[in-house]
Parts: sequence; structure tokens; C-alpha cells
Amino acid sequence: MAQDPKFTAREITQIGWYTARMAKRGIAGENVHLGDLQKKVDRIIDGAREREAQQAADQAAAEKAARKARAKNGKTRK
Repeated sequence: MAQDPKFTAREITQIGWYTARMAKRGIAGENVHLGDLQKKVDRIIDGAREREAQQAADQAAAEKAARKARAKNGKTRK
């Protein structure tokens, strides 16, 4: 299974809320449907993975731009 991303405070709170709701439903009995809440938690995890991937891509682009700027500035000094 893929490693879980770092969650924001909001994502942690939402996952905790849905987990508590699943536990509450679990008290009602074994035959209670939990699929809707599990899908919501999965969506939060998927969103966090996408956010982390986008942040990594943005950081890589910023580093590339910084290297390009340093190279350009180094050439103009001579």
C-alpha cells in the first residue's frame, strides 16, 4: 500500500470525525453500512496525496527557476 501523505489539521479533523461516526454506527450493529463514510475518508486521503504531489512539483519548478536565475546572474557579472 502507498505511504500516507502528511495531513493538514483540517484533514486530520475530518478523518477523526468520520472515524467517530463509523464507530458510532458500529455500536448499532455489525450489519450497518459504513461504505459512505469510508469513501469520504478515502477521498480525503486521495486529495492529500494530490496536494502533496502538486506541492512537490511546484517546489521542483521553483528550484529550477532559482537555478536558472543564478546561472543567468553569474554570466552577466563577468
